[in-house]
Amino acid sequence: MKVRYSYLKQQFSNCDDLWKNLKKFVLTEDFTLGKPLKKFEDSFAKLIGTKYAVGVNSGTDALKISLKCIGVKSGDEVITAANTFVATVGGILELGAIPVFVDCDDTFCLDVNKIKKKISKKTKAIIPVHFTGYMTNMPELMKISKKYRVPIIEDACQSILGEINKKKAGTWGELSAFSLHPLKNINVWSDGGIITTDNKKHYQKLLLLRNHGLIDRDTVKIPGYNSRLDTIQAVVGNWILPKAKKIANTRIKNANYYDKHLSKINSIRIPNRPKNFKIVYHLYIVFAKKRDALLKYCLKKGIEAKVHYPKPMYLQNFLKNLKHKKGDFPVTDAHTKSIITFPCDQHLTKKQLDYVISTVKEFYKKN
Repeated sequence: MKVRYSYLKQQFSNCDDLWKNLKKFVLTEDFTLGKPLKKFEDSFAKLIGTKYAVGVNSGTDALKISLKCIGVKSGDEVITAANTFVATVGGILELGAIPVFVDCDDTFCLDVNKIKKKISKKTKAIIPVHFTGYMTNMPELMKISKKYRVPIIEDACQSILGEINKKKAGTWGELSAFSLHPLKNINVWSDGGIITTDNKKHYQKLLLLRNHGLIDRDTVKIPGYNSRLDTIQAVVGNWILPKAKKIANTRIKNANYYDKHLSKINSIRIPNRPKNFKIVYHLYIVFAKKRDALLKYCLKKGIEAKVHYPKPMYLQNFLKNLKHKKGDFPVTDAHTKSIITFPCDQHLTKKQLDYVISTVKEFYKKN
């Protein structure tokens, strides 16, 4: 049996209504900052529970422009997770700022108990990464933010509709960044991103920053970027956004099914699932003994399992100037050797889920 990882063919296999919308849109010539984009931004803000949302061209730019909005500049320090994807670090580096890493815990998010030691006079922001669909411990992080007067920018790229105590990802920090990349739960056929905030001044500045700093076609107020979310992508976004809650709920259902059965295998450890968290499972990750052999076996059996990520970000060659060495972030290091990701999306059948479970059981019986 084949259990593929990418579900995009299925997600867009029955979208005749979307094609009709796109054909109508093309005739409007409203390609840049058009009406469908404003509709998508307003709908996204309503879904998340913020006053404002601003579409940009990628999740990376959503982070970069958010940092720029609060005044982060070259030489400033930004605290973030050691086990994140390169985009988080890229958004920091593009401004000439310096990433300061904090180890994660077994929710795959940065360990807030280790943040205080990393705060310095140069610290200008903290970016918690809501990795895999979990959320960073935001109640505790907000206390730290208030005490040290360091603003929070949430990297919520993998956690749309995730919650702690019924408060959604993207509603805690001064600004929050989401990705609309094809691999994300809500996607717009290509790179895309969106920033949420409740701060009107931030919102007004974001609108300038994403569009060359232009007030109108002939008046430039501040230096900015060409980082607009294309209006044609917003048409796609408007088609898929009403499905967001169903997508999240189906992923949660699939993850619970996995948990129920994989937890019975001694060589698999299910991560802690805090009761006050709504985990949306952009990635379904568990800890596995003999991980590399299990991964190889699953791939051989047609299951497109993955590892996110086999080499931690802090040890990547492009960050060698930070002079980190292996072992600086032991939990992150341990995860790279033991975590495995299984397909968990909304289009999987029960038969496919059962095949993943039986294959894992079969591997450990043989090994």
